[in-house]
Order: sequence, then C-alpha cells, then structure tokens
Amino acid sequence: MKKIYYLSTCNTCMRIIDELGLTDDFMLQDIKTEVITEAQVKEMRSLTDSYESLFSKRARLYKELDLKNKSLSEDDYKNYILEHYTFLKRPVICYNNQIFIGNSKKTVEAAKQAIHEQ
Repeated sequence: MKKIYYLSTCNTCMRIIDELGLTDDFMLQDIKTEVITEAQVKEMRSLTDSYESLFSKRARLYKELDLKNKSLSEDDYKNYILEHYTFLKRPVICYNNQIFIGNSKKTVEAAKQAIHEQ
C-alpha cells in the first residue's frame, strides 16, 4: 500500500509531500474533502501500536474540548479521529507495511528513506 492521508490546506503537509518525491502510484487522500472511514482508521492502527499514536494533541478542538484533562481510552481516540479530521496527526504515510505518522524531521526522513531504498 502506498497512501498518504493529508490536508491540502496545510502548508507543512504539502511541503512534506513535495519533499518525499513520490512516484505516481501513491494515493493521496485529502482528509478534509474525503472523510476517513472506520476501515481506514483500523488499517492505520494495524500498522502502529495504538490509536493514540494517530491522534493529534495539537488540534485546536483538543484544547477547546479540554481533552487533556480527560482520561481517554483507545476507543475514544478512534472515535474522535473518525468524528473530526483535525484529530488525525498529519500527514500519515502508509508505505508497504510501514506507517509514518506526523511531521517531525525524524519521521519524514525515515519515510523518505523507506520510499527511496531499492
């Protein structure tokens, strides 16, 4: 699988996608215009250790809903991600059976290496 979940309105996501030098067989899904399905979230989760690792604690709604003061379960994280796209840490890069979550330099470099090693 070669897929990236991103936001087209996010300059960081767009910069990372450009930086990755993707081949034409990558599928790009703008999560604002094409809603993430439960099957997609479960598929992402199967490549990582928890729904929490897919969850963005930097989302504005996270602060507005005061979620940091609540004890969230794995189901809560999954449901919030499904409820509103801003809760997905972006970008999420799925490449073969690997997943790269977020925009840290280390994550982007690891994704770049995986994509371009042959």
